[in-house]
Amino acid sequence: MDYISQFFSNKIIVAGIVSWTAAQCLKLLLYWIVNKKLNFERLFGDGGMPSSHSATVTAVALMSGLVAGFDSPIFGIAFILAVVVMHDASGVRLETGKQAKVINELLKIFEDLGKNNLSTEDKLKEFVGHTHIQVFAGFSLGIIVTIIFFCL
Repeated sequence: MDYISQFFSNKIIVAGIVSWTAAQCLKLLLYWIVNKKLNFERLFGDGGMPSSHSATVTAVALMSGLVAGFDSPIFGIAFILAVVVMHDASGVRLETGKQAKVINELLKIFEDLGKNNLSTEDKLKEFVGHTHIQVFAGFSLGIIVTIIFFCL
């Protein structure tokens, strides 16, 4: 039954969780500053500044290197995974968000014409991807959080 304490003493897991949490809290705060309203969906939602995916995988990769060595297989796997996730976030997922925005605008036009039978629940999520700056901000946050955590 020592599994729980082992899980929470794993520096790689904790660095990833703390980085994700920090990124999501920053998303909420930045959204509030920019839009002058609190939207708690931003606390758990995808997309936006900074990329929590990037922060998480960067923290996991960096902590893997710091704990197991930068020549270890675990770091190699974490590094490649981080590159793939960050590329996907600023590529495929960003384009998906752009497409969702266009489709939602088309649905609005059909709704205005009285020819839309879809409910508002069927609206596509537009916050799914990240710009390169958002990915870089998440990457930077992951490094900062991991270095602070590792030094403690």
